[in-house]
Formats: sequence, C-alpha cells, structure tokens
Amino acid sequence: MRACIISGGQVTDYAIIKSLIHNDDTIICADSGYNHAVKMGINPDILVGDFDSIGVVPPDVKSLRFPARKDLTDTEIAIEYARDKGFKDFLLLACTGTRMDHCITNVLLLKGFLERGENAVLQDEHNEIMLTNKKLSFQGAPGDIVSLVPLQTCCGVCTNGLEYPLNEAILYVGKGLGVSNVMLEETASISLCEGLLLIIKARD
Repeated sequence: MRACIISGGQVTDYAIIKSLIHNDDTIICADSGYNHAVKMGINPDILVGDFDSIGVVPPDVKSLRFPARKDLTDTEIAIEYARDKGFKDFLLLACTGTRMDHCITNVLLLKGFLERGENAVLQDEHNEIMLTNKKLSFQGAPGDIVSLVPLQTCCGVCTNGLEYPLNEAILYVGKGLGVSNVMLEETASISLCEGLLLIIKARD
C-alpha cells in the first residue's frame, strides 16, 4: 500500500498527474491539494492542514485541522499522518511550482524518507525525483533524460544503463557533470560510496 500525498503546488496537466495514482493508493490531501483532487475526480481519504488556502472544508470530507501557526508545513503534516498510519511507500504530487521556497523544501523532504528507510518519489508533469545514498534502480524508457544532482560531494558514483557512464566518479555540489544523461534500456541503476544524490528523470 502506498500513501499518495497531493499538495497545493502547481498542476498544469491533470491527466498526467492522475495517471500516476494507483487505484489502491491512500489519498491524503494537504490543504489546497484537495482542489487538485476534485479537478481529477478523486475523493481523498482525508484532508489535513491549516486550511488557510482551501477556505471552507466540505462537510462530507474527512479532515484534520491544524493551527495556522505551526512548525510543520501542510505537506509535512500529511507525511506524518501517513507515517502514523504505518505507510512506508510514498508518492508526492503537486509539490512543485512557482513558490521556490516550497519547491526546494519539498524536494529536500526526500532526505527524511531516506533516513527512515522509506520509499518516496516526488513527481510532477516533467520530473520524477528520487534520492539515494547507496544504490537505486529505476524504470523508464530508452531515451529518457536522467540527471544526477549531488546535495553533497558524492564519491564512487557508478552508473549502469546510461549513455554516458560514470565509474567511481566524484560529483561536486554546484558542478553539472551528472546533468542530462540518457537511459539506454528500460532499467538503469546508480550507486555511490558516499554522499547524497538526487536522481531526476526529466522531460521537456
């Protein structure tokens, strides 16, 4: 079972976002993420947050309201709710957009999942974002763009199934060596000895 968290970020193509959701996912909306769910014809299992964005909460929707003055973002509240319910697998949607503060914070939330041994992917219409500190295999299609973005110096980086191979490479923060690689097969893998590495499957 997977927790699908729909936040209040930007959605430009609801058909693509809806296609990422599985029928057996538990849908948790963070505040105005509920508006996205409605536009996709999805009834969430629960709505959480301070509701400063959504305004009026529909009476027929299960909800948990939190104070506006709080230490966690609404997205973090949704994640903690799912953890309390025992979820270890997460899909984060509508977590990117024009608010770069929220966007960067949401991407960096992947670090917490990694530290807990949980599986988490953040996706939008153009990006599938994952984080690893050891090894990660992922699916795609030949020709898919894959970028490796270090959050700290990454040592011993090796790739398999990508057009431009890396073998015991060092990726430095602020350097673009790992950007715009290409998948050769339906499965690729990345490994490293040290560091934190974002893997981003991107499309224009």
